Amino acid sequence: MMISAHALNRCLSSVRSPASTLYARVLFFALLCGLPSILHAQGAGIEWETLNQEAIALYRAGKYDRAVVVAQKALQVAEQNVGTDHPAVAMSLNNLAELYRKQGDYAKAEPLYQRSLAIAEKHGPDHPGVALSLNNLAELYRTQGDYTNAEPLCKRSLAIREKALGPDHPDVATSLNNLAELYQAQGDYPNAEPLYKRSLAIREKALGSDHPDVAASLNNLASLYDTQGDYAKAEPLCKRSLAISEKALGPDHPDLAQSLHNLAGLYRTQGDYAKAEPLYQRLLAIMEKALGPDHPDVATSLHDLALLYQTQGDYTKAEPLYQRSLAIAEKALGPDHPHVATSLNNLALLYKAQGDYAMAEPLFKRSLAIREKALSRDHPDVATSLESLAALYRATKRNAEAQALEKRAAQIRATRR
Repeated sequence: MMISAHALNRCLSSVRSPASTLYARVLFFALLCGLPSILHAQGAGIEWETLNQEAIALYRAGKYDRAVVVAQKALQVAEQNVGTDHPAVAMSLNNLAELYRKQGDYAKAEPLYQRSLAIAEKHGPDHPGVALSLNNLAELYRTQGDYTNAEPLCKRSLAIREKALGPDHPDVATSLNNLAELYQAQGDYPNAEPLYKRSLAIREKALGSDHPDVAASLNNLASLYDTQGDYAKAEPLCKRSLAISEKALGPDHPDLAQSLHNLAGLYRTQGDYAKAEPLYQRLLAIMEKALGPDHPDVATSLHDLALLYQTQGDYTKAEPLYQRSLAIAEKALGPDHPHVATSLNNLALLYKAQGDYAMAEPLFKRSLAIREKALSRDHPDVATSLESLAALYRATKRNAEAQALEKRAAQIRATRR
């Protein structure tokens, strides 16, 4: 028996938005919370359940290295107790893969996702559990900028769910959302918008207008409009999303992160810094209180606030926030994580803006090296790093070096059109 697709997908879709994947609450929680008793009855064992719960606690605390060790043990116990092709093993494989993905170790995550998918397919190629595994693998590819491999998986997942569950099921809304995110990441806004709208309509009808998943759909649609500069459409959606989240979760819940981030980002983009700053500060306070000062999501909140100050030219306030964010990310995620690359790139931009090219250059180079290693070589973030370093070379009259980087960045951008 495969685990509930609805329980699994609520966590995937409710907070993941293109505007801020750093705040995503991955499938790991949904996979484990409330489900171990089902699989224990099938023989996975109490030790397996206990290990899963320990891995959850470590994940929530941002202790990913320790969580991986525990998740590896859970997989080993499941294989010993129920064999290599049991749904409990598929679940453990997926959980371990999610942890590796969270750490940016995509090479380790991919074969685990693929094996989990293969086990699910043995229980029937059109089972909703297969749709879930397809979504997870597609998300891994999307994260790496591998849209060619991600798209058919998203489409197959959607087709399975529509056939098995009907066109108006909340899990169908999740698949629609995921495919829309993929199109948005590629700049294909005309294809993304109707999918987001259909996902929102399904959730409002099935779950009610004040459900957190409705807030997530509003956030995603707002993000699409924000990306296109249509702030008049984006702002009311952001505000409604935040109001729903506050009503459902309370004013200090960490899952308000996406709504606060999106609304603050909308104001920052429009230059309304007076409205953006208190939202970013509130977000940081919520995360520090709920998660502790060294959690990766705190690093994200620090980064957001630093970016606001940098945008305003207040480098004195921005620099220590960037530095603290970088230190937390390196400790929690490892020195070669793509999120570390983002922090390095932005800190380097801060130094460059102040004319401190000697401080900026090694940070730009390290950011580029991390992205080239962790992501596909034609990922848009690699192009961003190339452009940043090229701009520094232009500023320091190293035009030949700059031109080479600009040419490569342009080639990457061209392949993404």
